Amino acid sequence: MTNTELAHAKKEALAEEHTTQGKFYLPMTDIMEYEDRLVLQMDMPGNSKKDINLNIEDGKLKIESSFDSDRYKGLTPLYSEYNVGPFTRTFTLSTKIDQNQIEASMDNGVLSITLPKKVELARQIVIR
Repeated sequence: MTNTELAHAKKEALAEEHTTQGKFYLPMTDIMEYEDRLVLQMDMPGNSKKDINLNIEDGKLKIESSFDSDRYKGLTPLYSEYNVGPFTRTFTLSTKIDQNQIEASMDNGVLSITLPKKVELARQIVIR
């Protein structure tokens, strides 16, 4: 790929990005693979289910979080290991994921999303 083609590709990629003024955070995320599923876990301390919006569109899983910062106003932490605030993350889903069976739960500030793999059955192809 030439430098011109690379610059053009970067511009196309940036055209899909949307920017908003302000601070955004990137939650710590783990993705584990099991035989029949993937499990995505995001550490989201201070968030609740009502703060989170999950969508699937065009093969992409989009996770957005709003955040009520009013409960932190006036606080000055002595020590903090994590940041809190709004964020958006997008993950491109493999065609091997059964998008109709994706499930999510929130427990003690950890968002867990289960991405089941499609069951592909072997089949005989008949020659005509």
